[in-house]
Amino acid sequence: MTEQNTTSNHILVADDDAVARSMLQGLLTKWGYQVIVAEDGLEAIRILESADAPRLAILDWMMPGAEGPEICHRVRALPERPYVYILLVTGRSRRGDLLRGLESGADDYLTKPFDSEELRTRLSVGQRILDLQNKLIAAREELRFKATHDALTGIPNRATALEAINRERSRQVRDTNSFGVILIDIDHFKRVNDTYGHLVGDTVLKTIAQQIVRSVRPYDTVGRYGGEEFLVVVPLSDSSGTMSIGERIRKRIESAPVPTDAGPIHVTISCGVAICSGETPIEVQALLYLADEALYRAKGGGRNRCELAVVDPVLPQSLRSGLDFV
Repeated sequence: MTEQNTTSNHILVADDDAVARSMLQGLLTKWGYQVIVAEDGLEAIRILESADAPRLAILDWMMPGAEGPEICHRVRALPERPYVYILLVTGRSRRGDLLRGLESGADDYLTKPFDSEELRTRLSVGQRILDLQNKLIAAREELRFKATHDALTGIPNRATALEAINRERSRQVRDTNSFGVILIDIDHFKRVNDTYGHLVGDTVLKTIAQQIVRSVRPYDTVGRYGGEEFLVVVPLSDSSGTMSIGERIRKRIESAPVPTDAGPIHVTISCGVAICSGETPIEVQALLYLADEALYRAKGGGRNRCELAVVDPVLPQSLRSGLDFV
């Protein structure tokens, strides 16, 4: 559940008048809101700047510590935070005060004394606006996820995995640390599709993807490279560490048959491991080339194995150094 959803019915009431606070708290509680109370402006700012800040706020204009318009300014200046719908309540009724309140960042303005049903209606308008924003944010996140993840397996797609490699190579230019990549191919996958059908093949792909994710470190990147191939980007790792991760993935998949509608299917993988050393860095294109060559040797060596690439001295110089990333 998102933060927007968990705080959508929370509301802040900030007023230094105890009677006014108590009256508002009683009304809002009766209407189904979870009320958070602040007795002055500084306490209101602290609450609205917190990670779990309420999405609705009723602020009195005149309060010690900070006035309502100042609180609005502070809230609107917070970067990348969920939107807070702010209702200013005051005894001021002049047009200039109304404009000042709205210009400070308030969404609505209510003068004292106010009718309880009018307050309820204005809060309903604010809730509708917040609900609409939540839907827009959810739609944006869904589009972002679809653009960066593989539709079948749910893991990052090829482009996202390549971005991770470029990011590690760029970091290496600054820090001279080593990192590795593991290119993984499911052995005899065509046989699975031909024997059991593509729906079972899809189940195998999804299961293998999750098995790989469970085998790596939290900060490693696992992506679907294409077809039955997967790519793992392993930051801050040398040849021994990257090979160890490759072996861990291989053993996990070898030891756990994939449950499918056609029954459990025993699957193995082959891995090609390549390292971009801080001492002898190579370009991303060359790194992928070497991983692919190592994977080819793993296939030729009987499959269900990991092979470590060796930097080929005949690689073109353009693939061994420089910044022309793929």
